Parts: sequence; structure tokens; C-alpha cells
Amino acid sequence: MASFDPETRNLIDGKLVPASNGAQFENINPATEEVIGVAADGTPDDMEVAIAAARRAFDETSWSTDHEFRKHCLEQLNAALDEAREDLRQIVVAEAGSPIMITYQVQVDSYIDSMPYWSDLATSYTYESPMSDIEFMGNTQARIIRREAVGVVGAITPWNFPLYLNLAKIGPALAAGNTLILKPAPDTPWSATHLGKLVSEKTDIPAGVLNIVASSDHGVGAMLSTDPRVDLVTFTGSTATGRAVMQAASATVKKTFLELGGKSATIILDDIDIDAAAPMAGIAVCTHAGQGCAIQTRTLLPRARYEEGIEKIAATMSSVNYGDPLDPSNLMGPVVSKKQQERVLSYIEQGKQAGARVVVGGGTPAHLEKGYFIEPTLLADVDPDSVVAQEEIFGPVLCVIPYEDEADAIRIANNSMYGLSGAIWSGDTERALSVARKIRTGTLSVNGAQWFDVDTPFGGYRQSGVGRENGLAGFEEYLETKVIALPK
Repeated sequence: MASFDPETRNLIDGKLVPASNGAQFENINPATEEVIGVAADGTPDDMEVAIAAARRAFDETSWSTDHEFRKHCLEQLNAALDEAREDLRQIVVAEAGSPIMITYQVQVDSYIDSMPYWSDLATSYTYESPMSDIEFMGNTQARIIRREAVGVVGAITPWNFPLYLNLAKIGPALAAGNTLILKPAPDTPWSATHLGKLVSEKTDIPAGVLNIVASSDHGVGAMLSTDPRVDLVTFTGSTATGRAVMQAASATVKKTFLELGGKSATIILDDIDIDAAAPMAGIAVCTHAGQGCAIQTRTLLPRARYEEGIEKIAATMSSVNYGDPLDPSNLMGPVVSKKQQERVLSYIEQGKQAGARVVVGGGTPAHLEKGYFIEPTLLADVDPDSVVAQEEIFGPVLCVIPYEDEADAIRIANNSMYGLSGAIWSGDTERALSVARKIRTGTLSVNGAQWFDVDTPFGGYRQSGVGRENGLAGFEEYLETKVIALPK
């Protein structure tokens, strides 16, 4: 691939700037363990300036009310993203370790191609409409319902799908008329800072409307939850951190919008061809090394076909290509960091100690001397209440659990503090649909059908989050509701 020149400065109040103290932090390629560059290490002072700029831009400009101008600016951003597509692809592969094959899908291409959805909503959405009249004390009252931008949005994003998740917050928040401060994960800073370059050089987005503050200090991002000038904080990441964001935001009773963890289950019913269904469970957990909150990481097999199903899944996982993310034949690259590699390996060890059987993998690959790689790992005989069946591992680790009958499968699938996604496989679509309606999750796939798209509301039940991202529901997360009564 050609060389690329990522933007390493932060975008604050319309300017590309280094950290106020000149500090930088290293960006490490997880596939090679090499330092590939640096990023501005934003300080609390930098975040203070960014929040003040966003507040001023919302309060003192027409950004929130000039729908046509917002559409114009977002169309400019869409064109800039398209022009920078290959640079952004290289950035995601280099800093996130994403296999290049999936950058042609959700990591890069599909979301860049979907951005017009948000620019169109800037003007096509009905922000004000009449309600029915009511009678009050002998007088007829007219009412108007308005939807208005929330105000200043603080957005904190993770490292697993960095470009997509940055755009998934920038697009609807700006289209709805908000101003925004983005704090990206320190593992993947360039997927955010390079957007700052595009905004600064290719769009008419006014100073302060979008601010991007990369920092190795998680406390800098935490300022977004506590500062009273921030009206809404949206966070995508772990449930543990999501709880902290919600708790911190409670001091100012600001709106929170959280997309958190998952422990999604695949239910393979007893009437399906195991040869068709079981391999898909093995492929899913290996995609991007299992670093996706909606990936199905539990597979439930009917007791009568349990060993047969394990054999089919094991064969698939043993044949998965993984290694260099730039090799288009590889479905799986490394996990994002040494810390994450150690975390995943510790979970595998906990599973073994709890009685799980390692059928495939279980460690680091001997043939890859560099990089934070983990073997595709299949754990069988997993206790549904054990740590590995209950906690989000975020690695290429699949837990297989037997069930007795359909009711037992539904019970096990719902035995989780999470409720983000899942999958059902059955020879009878109506039966699968009946089971899907009983699973407490935000999204479900039946027989491999794909639910993901920019217009699909995505989010979860229980501790998988609050609110929905994408779709009209996701757009409306960034709006407040006002009712105005008038005499008639």
C-alpha cells in the first residue's frame, strides 16, 4: 500500500493544534508492535478550550437553526471522506490492526458511503409540527411540537471500529444541529485526528462546531461527563466505563447515551443442518479477532447434537486465516494492544480452571513472532454461569454450551446482564422468529440475515446500553422535545 501522512494534531476551535504543553504519545501498530508515529497528547486545558468553543458555537451562531447550511457543510465532509478513503483505510489497518478485508465493509467503506443519510436528515427531518387542539377553561388551545438540538455533545469512542464509531456520532449530532467534542480512544487516535484535518481544510464547518481532542489521559475524556456546559454525553465502550460515565453525568443531570458491552448468543435449534449453521458461529467470533460488541461469543447447541456441532465449529475455527492485516485473505488480525492480549489470555485460563475444555487454540500462535495475536479459541463444556460465559472477553474466544430443549436455550441466552445482539438458526423460519421474539436483545439475525445498516437503530437491553445509535432513533437521541401552547 502507498504511504500516508496522518494528521496528528487536535482540532480545537477551528484550528489544528498540538497539545498546549507540546506533549505527544506514541501510536503502536498491534500487528508489528512497532511505533508508527505520534499524536498530540491533549491536556485538561485543551479540553477546557474545546468545551468553551463548542458552547460558544452553539449559543452564538446559527448552526443549530440553519438546516440548509448544516446540510451544505456535511455534504462537503462527505466529499472529503470519499476523497480520503484510502488514507483512512490505511490508518484503520495500521492503528487498529483491522484486517483490510473488513475495511471494505463496516470499518471504512460502508459508513463513509452512508454519511449522506445524515446530511439529508439535516433538512428533511420534520423539526416542528402541529398537534391536535385541546380545550382549556372554555378556550381552544393550539399546540406545536418542536424538536431542537440538545446543545453541546461530548462523545467518547473506542478503538475496535474507530472510524465508523467516530462518524456514527459526528454525523447525526452535527446534522441535528449540535456542536460536539470528540475524545477518541488513545489506541486509535489518527482515526479521529485525521477527520479534524478534513473538517479544517475541506469544509465550511464553523470554528467550535466540531472539536477533536486526542489524549492518552482518560481523565481528559471524563471532563465531558462532569462539565455543566456539556448537555449530552455519548459513550461507546465497556459497560464498566459506561457506568462511570453515567454516574459522573448524574451530578449535572445531563442526558447520557451509551452503547456498551455484549455477550451475544447464537442458538442453533435442533431442526437445522449443523453443517450449515455451526461453521458460521466459528467464523463470527474470529472476525476482527472477536473485537466487536455485537459479535456472538456464546453458541448454544442441542444436547443430542452437541459433539457433532463442536466438531463442525472446531473445523471452521482451525481453518481461519489470520495474521498480517494487510493480507486480504486474513479474516483476523491481532487484538489492539499487549494489555488486551493479556486480558483475553487470562479469561481463557479462567475458563479452563472452571472446567471448560479447550478444543481449538487457547494461546498465542507459535508462527507469529510479533504482534498481539491470539489463536482462535473454542471452549466447550462451558458452565452458563461461569465467568467466561457471563463477561465480555473481546477476543477470538467462543464458548459452547449445551441445552436440553427450546425453552432451556431461551433461558440460557437470556441469562446475561447484557442484551445487545444474537442469532437464531432453524430449518423453520417461523420457529426461529418465535424464538427471536423471546430473546431480550436489541438486534437478532435469523439464519444469517444481516440487520446492520445506517438506518438500523442499534443498541441493547439491560447493561448493554441506553438509547440507540443510527437510524431515525439515533438521530433523535441528539434532539430535545419542546411543546408550545397558543391561544386559538
